[in-house]
Amino acid sequence: MTIFNLGSINADLFYHLPHLPAPGETLASTEFRRGLGGKGANMSVAAARAAGHVVHIGAVGTDGRWAVERLLEYGVDTCHIAELGDTTGHAIILIDAAGENQIVLYPGANVALGQGQVTAALAGATPSDSLMFQNETNLQSFAAGLGQQKGMRVVYAAAPFDAEAVHGVIDRIDLLVLNQVEAAQLEAALGRGLGDLGISDIVVTLGAEGCRHLECQSGSDRHYPGIKVAAVDTTGAGDTFTGYLVAGLDRGMPMEQAIGRAQRAGALMVTRQGTADVIPDLRDLEDFRP
Repeated sequence: MTIFNLGSINADLFYHLPHLPAPGETLASTEFRRGLGGKGANMSVAAARAAGHVVHIGAVGTDGRWAVERLLEYGVDTCHIAELGDTTGHAIILIDAAGENQIVLYPGANVALGQGQVTAALAGATPSDSLMFQNETNLQSFAAGLGQQKGMRVVYAAAPFDAEAVHGVIDRIDLLVLNQVEAAQLEAALGRGLGDLGISDIVVTLGAEGCRHLECQSGSDRHYPGIKVAAVDTTGAGDTFTGYLVAGLDRGMPMEQAIGRAQRAGALMVTRQGTADVIPDLRDLEDFRP
């Protein structure tokens, strides 16, 4: 089976600070690094490192060839990544001494995709495949519609949160993944509880408190406790969780097992500094002792 991921590709620019800046405050960074990132790239790498076959659908500028090569090195199929005239997307990531972060995004080539590119990428997709997407590219609704027509499992990570974007795909998805803040924003925007959205499965991540899985057909709402670790950097942990979750489901794991493995991957991820470049693989998880 194949996981097709319509997702962003960013250059992540990390600035380490003694504390996150207040409005109008200027701070000197104590460290700078550039890495591969973007929610889409992170999820593709996570799913590939979880032994999934991942085809990434996305775009970079001419300045982003290094990012495509990095994805290829990490086991992601890059044949449907276009090189466009716009600048490669990038993120400015501020990290304080406690590991909390603030992020500013420039979408660049991520929002310049054409429908033909998505159609070509999904031309051979079957009902045994999965389609995953986030809110850092364009064409989410178009891709979700194609995935639904082909009978694929359609997975939506609703981040960065945008109520209009969610409304545009809510009747086309099978699995919704979001954090507790995004879940509250969604309920407020739609005026309905998560269990009333008509989505088969919803997973809400709760940070250190674990996650919830709502199975809407049965009405089940199960809490999975968090794994206690000393967090160094929370950037990319949610993306790692989602990529591992989808890879587990793609390999036929029951939801409980897929969530458990995804939680271990997310917990290990927060003990590392960085994004796509430090996402753990299955061997790392075997050695992980929280």
